[in-house]
Amino acid sequence: MRDRRCDLACTCRNSSRIRLFSPLLIAQALRTTKAEIAETLGLAHDALSRSARIRAPRTQTRLRQMMEILNRVEAEVGSPLAAYAWFRSQPLPGFGGMTPDQLVREGHADYVHGYLDRVIAGGYA
Repeated sequence: MRDRRCDLACTCRNSSRIRLFSPLLIAQALRTTKAEIAETLGLAHDALSRSARIRAPRTQTRLRQMMEILNRVEAEVGSPLAAYAWFRSQPLPGFGGMTPDQLVREGHADYVHGYLDRVIAGGYA
């Protein structure tokens, strides 16, 4: 069975040989749709459907931020699906009840990484 990890397995190379995050591969790995991924990240549906929009820096940045967080959380919760569920639904203490996906949508992926750093170090967030 193919490894379901969502790191390099969720990237592909474009015609310029640049590695890009593939919304289709990410959606398949997380057993969801590109439309749900777009909604989760606060992107328009066509941002993950049209090739020009997939390559856009904003789209690739949001996909990268989500994948970095999911990879960190997966190590703690045991599966990509559990990590994605956490990303979408777990309110983080100290952030007004916002979930990680809401923080990423607002451009604060660094807040989520800071929270994870504190939790992994054994502190309370």
